[in-house]
Order: sequence, then C-alpha cells, then structure tokens
Amino acid sequence: MVRILLILLISTQAFAQTNIDKAKKLWEAKNNTEAKKILLTIDDDNKDYAAAQFYLGRISADENNFDDASDFFEEAVSANDKIAEYHLWLGNTYATIAQSANMLRQGMLAPKMKNEWEKAVAIDPSLIDARRSLIQFYLQAPSFMGGSIDKAKEMAKEIIKVKPADGHVQLGNIFLKENNPQAAEKEYNEAIKADPTYASILGSFYLNQKQYDKAFAFFEDAVNKNSADYISIYQIGKTSALSGQKLDKGEACLKKYLGYTPKKNEPSHAGANMRLAQVYEKQGKKTEAKKLFENAYKADNSLKEAKEGLERLSN
Repeated sequence: MVRILLILLISTQAFAQTNIDKAKKLWEAKNNTEAKKILLTIDDDNKDYAAAQFYLGRISADENNFDDASDFFEEAVSANDKIAEYHLWLGNTYATIAQSANMLRQGMLAPKMKNEWEKAVAIDPSLIDARRSLIQFYLQAPSFMGGSIDKAKEMAKEIIKVKPADGHVQLGNIFLKENNPQAAEKEYNEAIKADPTYASILGSFYLNQKQYDKAFAFFEDAVNKNSADYISIYQIGKTSALSGQKLDKGEACLKKYLGYTPKKNEPSHAGANMRLAQVYEKQGKKTEAKKLFENAYKADNSLKEAKEGLERLSN
C-alpha cells in the first residue's frame, strides 16, 4: 500500500511539473489562452502554485492588464518570496501602473516598486534589470521618496562589477542627467573598451549632443569596417537629416537602408522614410518630402516628427 501511494505521489508531482512546462511553452509561443487554462488548474496547495501565478501575471502583462498582473505577481511573491524574478516583475508592474495613475496613487506605488526591486537585488545581486530599474527610480523620484543621484551612481558602479559595459553606460547616462557630457563620453568609451558591441552608444551620444562631425566620423568609420552595418548606414542618414549636412550622402544611405529588412528593435522603414523626407525637405524637394512624411505617419502614427513635417509642408 505504501509503495502504491508513493508511486501515485510521484506521478502527481510529475504531472504538475508537466503542466507548468506545457503552460510555459504555450506562453512562449504566444498562445496565452491555452496557457492560462492550464495555469488556472494549479491550486494553491501545489508546489508549482507560485510559478503558475507568475506566468499568469506575465500573460496579463502581455495583454496590458496590469492591475490583474500585479495581483498575480503579488500572489506569486506571497507563495514564494525567494525568487528574484517575481519581485522584479512585481516592481516593474507597479511602475507601469504608476505611469498613468494620479499623484496620490503614484505616491503609494513608489515605495512598493522600490521595495520589490531592492528585494530582487538582495536575492540575486547579478539581476541587472532590477538594478537598472532602481537607477531610474533614484533618478526620477524626489529625495523625500528615496530619490538620489548618489544612490544611482552607486548602483551603476555595482553593475560595473557584474557587467562592466552596461554599468559604464548607466553611469554615463547619469552624468548626462547631471549635464556633464564630458564625463558621460568618458564612461561610454569605457563601455566600448569592455565590450566593443556597445560602440553605437558613443555614436548616438555624439548625435544627441549635436556633435555632428564626430557622429559622421564615427558611423562612417563603422561602415568602412563593415559595409553591411545597416544600423550605422541608417545613422549616417539620420545625422544628415538632423544636421542638414552631407545631404546627398544621407539620401543615399537612407535609400540603401530602405532596401534592407530591419530586424526586431532596429529602425523601422517608417522611421527611415521620415528621415529621408527630412533630407528631401532640406534639399528643397518639398513634394517628395511631403509624400514621404505622409507615408511614414500612416505606417506609424507615433512618429511625431513625421506629423510635424506633414503639417509644416501642408501650410
């Protein structure tokens, strides 16, 4: 009898684990409906209950149901407060809710999000995402709520110990907030020394600082080293569009980029059309510019500069 009960217990545990694995795979495949059906069958006396609540929270967050997501993440943390990722996502969800909340609710959520991120870091000091979130909190929150430039810098230095390039970028961003571009540039160079794949950070810095000669030189050097570096090709076009310099080269680069299929998180064709429209406008080709501004805005109505360009050329 004892042996039969043991076999049944092991089988039940294996089945429960299989349910979590199955639900996770369905979620990763963006089949939220089926994943949710499985997760909701996992009761609070099951060892996988906390994980089930966490994935229900992730599904709710994917669906922009952030109040529901916070409820699920809170339940996950309540069931198992030793998982750093649970605290990270609870803090992130509080932060998302706060963005559209009134000032009273923001004041209530601020210490809660900070607390969750701090718990995540305490559990897993290598969790960079939680440290980044804390940096943003320290930079944005008023001092009476825990905001502090010095704490932000300390956190960035802690990131340097774990992931040097990322930490130097974070420290550079803090210096920029302090209006210290020289110190920021130094940190971005340190980031590139630690990891050359961070090179575009420096080029973007030059562009944002309107140091157009340095931006052109940076991106042109990148393309000379790798003719298939389409991000740098786009950035040459963007630099031309914003500066009004090297317009023919900017036009050629943007047209070349439009013949390329962007990957996820790379500049879109809508954005490239907007930059090409800006180049055309500066070249005096107003008809062509207006058409491209219109096409860019139709493709992505979040492009404020495309809307402004269209309005400008319609007057």
